[in-house]
Amino acid sequence: MESEGGASLSLTWAHRAEQSVPAWERSHARGEVPSVWPYGLDALRDHAAVEVVDLPPPGRVARVRARLGIEPRPVEGLAVTWDENTAYRLQILHPRVRYATGVIWLTDMAQAGPAPARLLSMLGGAESAWVLSEGQIDPLRRLLGSRGPRVFPIPFGIDSDFFGAQPSPTQPRIVSVGNDRDRDPATLYAALARVLAARPDTEVVVQTGSDLVPPEGVRVVRHMPHAELRDLYATASVIVVPTRPNLHGSGMTVALEALATARPVVVSDTPGMSQYVSEGRTGHLVPPGDAEQLGRAVLGLLDDPQRAAELGRNGRIEVERSFTTQIMVAALVQGLLQRV
Repeated sequence: MESEGGASLSLTWAHRAEQSVPAWERSHARGEVPSVWPYGLDALRDHAAVEVVDLPPPGRVARVRARLGIEPRPVEGLAVTWDENTAYRLQILHPRVRYATGVIWLTDMAQAGPAPARLLSMLGGAESAWVLSEGQIDPLRRLLGSRGPRVFPIPFGIDSDFFGAQPSPTQPRIVSVGNDRDRDPATLYAALARVLAARPDTEVVVQTGSDLVPPEGVRVVRHMPHAELRDLYATASVIVVPTRPNLHGSGMTVALEALATARPVVVSDTPGMSQYVSEGRTGHLVPPGDAEQLGRAVLGLLDDPQRAAELGRNGRIEVERSFTTQIMVAALVQGLLQRV
C-alpha cells in the first residue's frame, strides 16, 4: 500500500489490552464511543497496511527479564504506539527493531524531577517520537539529546461526526469535564462560586474524580460514558477546562470535543493549548490558577449568548479545518515517512 506521498508503508499498531481494539470496535458499532479505533487511529488504514496487536500488562517474569537485559529477539517491521508507556510495554513483550511512539507524560515528569531512566533508554532506540503539544518539542529534544530520535509535532484530532454541532441551549449551563492529573478542581470551584454568586440561575455540571467539596449549586458526576458526555456538551452554554501548568496540553480532548459541538470554551493558557483554542475567536485562554479571570471569562460568555454562539460556530469550523482524526493521522503518517 502507498501513502499519499507515494511511499509504501506497512506497520503494526501496538495498543494496551485494557482498552482492547476489538472491544472498542464493537462499542463504536453500537454508537457508544467515537472513532472505530481508540484515538481515531483506524484512519491509519487509509495510508498503510496495519496490523493491530493488543499488549497485556507485562508480568513479573517479563519485567525481570527486561531489567536483566534478557528480552525476546527484536523483530523487523515498524511498530507504533500512542504513548511512551505503551512503547515501553511493547519493547518488553514484543521488541521491535523499528518503532515510533507518541510522548505525552515524559516532559512534565522531567520538569517535576528526574525523568525515568527506563523510558529515556527505551526512547533512545526509537526511530521517531511525536508530540501533540508544540510546548513539548524543545524540552523533549533536550531530554533525548542530539543522538535521540527525530521529534515532530502533529495536531490532535477528534471524531467530528460523533461530536456534531448542536443548536445553542436556552438555559444557561456551565459544563466542566476531566479527570487527568493536571486538572485544577480548586481553581474551577473558586471560579464557579464567583459565577454562581453573580448568576444564580446558571446550572453547573462537573464531571470529576476530585474529592474536593464543590460550591453549592454544582452537580458533580464521577463518570460519564462517551455518548452521555456528547449529549451533555450539547446542553452547555460554555465548557470550562482549568488545568495546572503543564506542557502536554491537558484538556485538549475536551476542548476540541466542545468546539466540535459548537460550544465556546474557557481553558487555562498552558504552552500547548493556544494551538487548539484561539483567544477571542473560539474561546478564552486564562492564566493557570487564576480563579478571578476564569470566572470573569465564563460570566462574559453567559451574559452575551450571541457572542458565545459565534465563538462556538467558529470553533466548529476550526475543528473541521484542522483538528479531525483524519487530519491528525495524515500528519502522523507524513512524520513517520520522513527520514532525516
